[in-house]
Amino acid sequence: MKIEKKLTNKNDLIENQGLIKNQDIKNNLIENYDNQALNERKVFDNDYAKNKKAEDLEDSPEVIIVKNLTKDYGRGRGIFDLNFSIKKGVTLGFVGANGAGKTTTIRAIMGFIKPDSGNARVKGLDSWGYADKIKQYVGYVPGEIGFPDLKTGTAFLKSQAELRGSNNGNNINKLLSALHLDPTANLKRMSKGMKQKTAIVTALSYDSEILILDEPTTGLDPLMRVAFLKLIEEEKKRGKTILISSHIYEELEQVCDYVVLIDKGRIVEITDMNLLRNRPVRDLKIEFLNQEDFIKASESDFEIIRTQSQYNQLTISINKNDLSRLFEFLSDKAVKFISEVQYNLERHFLNLIRTKQQIIAKQ
Repeated sequence: MKIEKKLTNKNDLIENQGLIKNQDIKNNLIENYDNQALNERKVFDNDYAKNKKAEDLEDSPEVIIVKNLTKDYGRGRGIFDLNFSIKKGVTLGFVGANGAGKTTTIRAIMGFIKPDSGNARVKGLDSWGYADKIKQYVGYVPGEIGFPDLKTGTAFLKSQAELRGSNNGNNINKLLSALHLDPTANLKRMSKGMKQKTAIVTALSYDSEILILDEPTTGLDPLMRVAFLKLIEEEKKRGKTILISSHIYEELEQVCDYVVLIDKGRIVEITDMNLLRNRPVRDLKIEFLNQEDFIKASESDFEIIRTQSQYNQLTISINKNDLSRLFEFLSDKAVKFISEVQYNLERHFLNLIRTKQQIIAKQ
């Protein structure tokens, strides 16, 4: 028997079963692939049981666990030795430049790609070994949306409901209204924004306990982004566990408890947003009316992080407990204005990447 295409797993076999004419051979291959998958699952389970009791798997407070996850595509592309976890009810953001590894990580968590080493687990189940089962728990928006050959958005939503065995009409209508989506439109002729809305409605409509959203606001206009973030905040209040990737820092600042910065396939930092929002240090920009006072301030013992002498301006970083001392110092100076320089997530991560690049340059 000659088979033109190599069939590496059961999914390949099913998709290309026309290549195999002999039904007995086909049945034997399917049985072999099933046994192989079963053996792989046993390996995953035996390895994990060394560190965790089986009865604790689905009730673990850590709903998603990524451990030493690596997928190397060569030439520095891929993800390398990633480690993080998401507890129940927590929203974790994933941010990085295009090609940083966000989608590869998410696809590994969803069980769409097999890691070279390490693993990802959802509710205690290995993502690759139990890819079919974990999808029962997850509402998912992919980074690239492709629809089946159906005529309308309504037909797609109906087919998804049938596959999930769920009657979620009321929830779908609520989501359609919130996102101003007409599902009767031709599925293939939908704009990027309409396709994105359809994917979001599908992911949120089944009351899944876990949401994994890969750049879900791509293609949405500003008003719809606001509407989407409001929906996510409602899901947070309902105790959902959420992983959301984006390249828009403001979105993650609004809804996330923690944010992972990934750069060139490696985690740079996992930031606690509560600590970032309530950092004890403030950055203040001060402009003086004359050069004399500007020079006196420049020579003071306050931590100066930027100087713009042409404007008689300087920016200082100061602990909130020292503000009274600063204002006392400025009481006899001719100050034109004082303004706080917002320290946000984007600035924080840019500083981290800049520091990382400087360290590498010195090596």
